[in-house]
Amino acid sequence: MSYGAIAMPPASRELSRKAAVIGVGESDFGGDYAAERAKAPGYEAPTLEALIGKAFQRALDDAGLERKDVDGLSVSYTYGGPPAEELAPQLGLSPRYAVANGNIMAGPLPRICADIAAGKADVVAMVFGVASRSAGRQFGGNTFPAGGGGAPSSYYYYHPWGWSSQAAHWALMFSHYSHAYGVSEEDLGAVAVQLRAHAGRNPNAVMRKPLTIADYMASRYIVRPLHLFDICIVNDGAVCLIVSRAELAARGARPPVLVAGWGEARVKADKMDVMVRQGLRPVIAEAGRQALDMAQVSLDDIGHFGGYDPSTMQLVNQVEGYGFVPAGSGVAFCQAGGMDIDGRLPTNTEGGNLSGSYMQGWSQVVETVRQLRGEAGPRQVAGLDVAMTSLAQTDQAHPIIYVRGE
Repeated sequence: MSYGAIAMPPASRELSRKAAVIGVGESDFGGDYAAERAKAPGYEAPTLEALIGKAFQRALDDAGLERKDVDGLSVSYTYGGPPAEELAPQLGLSPRYAVANGNIMAGPLPRICADIAAGKADVVAMVFGVASRSAGRQFGGNTFPAGGGGAPSSYYYYHPWGWSSQAAHWALMFSHYSHAYGVSEEDLGAVAVQLRAHAGRNPNAVMRKPLTIADYMASRYIVRPLHLFDICIVNDGAVCLIVSRAELAARGARPPVLVAGWGEARVKADKMDVMVRQGLRPVIAEAGRQALDMAQVSLDDIGHFGGYDPSTMQLVNQVEGYGFVPAGSGVAFCQAGGMDIDGRLPTNTEGGNLSGSYMQGWSQVVETVRQLRGEAGPRQVAGLDVAMTSLAQTDQAHPIIYVRGE
C-alpha cells in the first residue's frame, strides 16, 4: 500500500465531467474530539475502522444507494490502516475494483475519476481515515523524528535548528511576507478569526467557540511569528466520497457534483526561493491554469474556494497564487470580508483545517459538494455553480474544479 501524494492523471479535457461525487459522509469530528479531551471514566477512542464505517454509511445514505450498487473501493490513510481487501468485507462490499490511493487530497479523486472513465468501476466508495490524536502522535519538536520514521526529508537537514515540522515552513514564509508587504501578526489573525466564524455555523466542526483578534494575539507562539490559531488542529476522523460515472449520477435524487478539472505543478529548483520569496505563486498559478483549461471555466466563475489550510499563511498563499487577488493583498482581502459567506470568494466555509477538522483536504471536498448542492444551511453560498478545492504543500499544488450538474 502506498501513502502520501500519488501520481495525478494529467489534466485532460477528455476526462472533464466524466465522473461525479454523488454521496458524502463524515465521522463526528466535534463530538469525538470533545470526548477524547474529556476522557470520561471508561472512555475508549473509536477505532479507525469504526470511524470509516460511520463515514461510509452516511455517504451511502446520502447517495441513496445500497452496498450492492458499489463496485469499487479506494482506501486512503495518513498513518496506515486495513488494506482494501480486508476493509471491503467489513463494509459489506464485494468490489471488482480496489486500490490504495495515497492519503492527502492531491491525487486520489482525479485518479478515481480517470479509472471510472476507463471503465474500471461504475461506483467507487473513497474512504479516508486518520487517528493521530488518540494515538498521541506529535508533530514537531524534539520528539519528532529527524529524518526517517515518517518525517519528510526536508526536516532532516534543518532539525538541529528547530525546523522539525511544517509549521517552520509557514513561519518563514510569513516572516518574509510580513517584511515585504507590511502585514502584521494581528493582520494575519483575521484569517483565523474568519474561519472560526465559519466553523461556528458548522455543527460538526471541532472548534466552534467564537475567536477574536484579542484571543488570537494572546495565544502562545507555535513557531514565531505564528500563533496557536495560525496552525491547524489535530483530530481523529474519517471521510467517505462516493463517486460514479456521470451518466449514472444524473439519475440520482440530488444534483450531481461533476469533477470538471484538475492540475498539478511542483517546485523544480530553488525551493527556498519559490516557497519563501515567491510564496509558491509560480507553482500554484501553473496548476490552476491546467485545472481551469481542463474544466473550460475562468477564475471569475469560481464562487467558492476550499483551500488546504495547515496554516493561515498557506491559505493566503493559495488565494494569491491562483490569482484571485494580487500578491501581497490576500490578508487585506480577508480583513475586508472577501472570504466570508457573502464575500467575493467564500473560503473554507466549514471552518477549514484551522477550526473545522484536519482531514488532509478531504473535508474541503465534502463542503464543496454540499455547497454546490445547496445543502450547507446557514453557511450556504448563494447562486453557486462552480467551485475549487486546492491541496498545496510546500513544494506542489493540486487544484480540483467542480461544477453543479443537473
